Amino acid sequence: MLKQKDIIFLSIIMYLVQNFFILLGIFIIVYIDIDYSLWLTWVLGPLIITFLLPAVIALLLYLSAFLLYIYKLHWTNIKTTLRTGDKWEAARKSVGALWDAHGWIWHGYEVKGLENIPDTGPALIIYYHGAIPVDIYYFLVKIIFNKNRLVHTVADHFLFKVPGFSIIADCMKVIPGTVQTCANVLKEGNLLAISPGGVYEAQFSHNYNLMWKRRLGFAKVALEAKVPIIPMFTENLREAFRTVSFGKRLFLRIYALFKLPLAPVYGGFPVKMVTHLGKPIPYDKNLTPEELQCKVATAIEDLINDHQRIPGNILYALFERIPIFRKYKENSN
Repeated sequence: MLKQKDIIFLSIIMYLVQNFFILLGIFIIVYIDIDYSLWLTWVLGPLIITFLLPAVIALLLYLSAFLLYIYKLHWTNIKTTLRTGDKWEAARKSVGALWDAHGWIWHGYEVKGLENIPDTGPALIIYYHGAIPVDIYYFLVKIIFNKNRLVHTVADHFLFKVPGFSIIADCMKVIPGTVQTCANVLKEGNLLAISPGGVYEAQFSHNYNLMWKRRLGFAKVALEAKVPIIPMFTENLREAFRTVSFGKRLFLRIYALFKLPLAPVYGGFPVKMVTHLGKPIPYDKNLTPEELQCKVATAIEDLINDHQRIPGNILYALFERIPIFRKYKENSN
């Protein structure tokens, strides 16, 4: 039979054991959960950010539309201060300053081969399409400020259904683009930029491979308008923004059915971006559209091979923001 002091001793032991498990439970609930939450934050945080950063580009587009709407509403008050017939000229330069600053700060954006863009007269610019074509936004601004010229561009039809895009298209001369309308733009002495791969290339080209299929429209436009073609490629474009590599068959099927780019885009990485402009390919009446397409594709692939690390690497592209790394790469090329 237990003595009173033994009962007291056992009670104390049981009390300590009970409280030990209670304290252990509190520790697990409070500290382990906090650590687990912190772990999740550290692991998933960068992943979430990479999918949210592309929204910055959409935000800039809507900010551009907002500024243009303000400009349009106040046009009657400020038109007397302008001496040109183009009501959008001052607005383009105002919005352009926004994009030029973003390109310089976030990507150290540069254009090489600017001398290949004529000061006057028409030319067709053919470029590789990134997951988000931020390079063409920056490039248009560079041409406005350095050449005092506006580059007309061709965009996919679905963009014209996006709210707010119409005023940007009106200001920046963005058109859906048929062979005849594009040829007419060039015959009027303008610059015109086309990406033959378009949205299809943007969504499904993962290693800087051209995805033009049998698209000959741009070649027919150049032959119809009798203009030179300037090849264009932007270095590290796919290191800035990428489309996911999983679910490719599903997104291909959706695109084939509805022509909608639904493959998720992630990124917004501040990598070094340089647009390279190749030598103009002169008009040659003896070339067929198929031959001209092949010639232009080869010129762009040469720019890719000369200036792009393949496979692309985000870390290396970030290091290229540092002048010494950039200089080393240029010397090695």
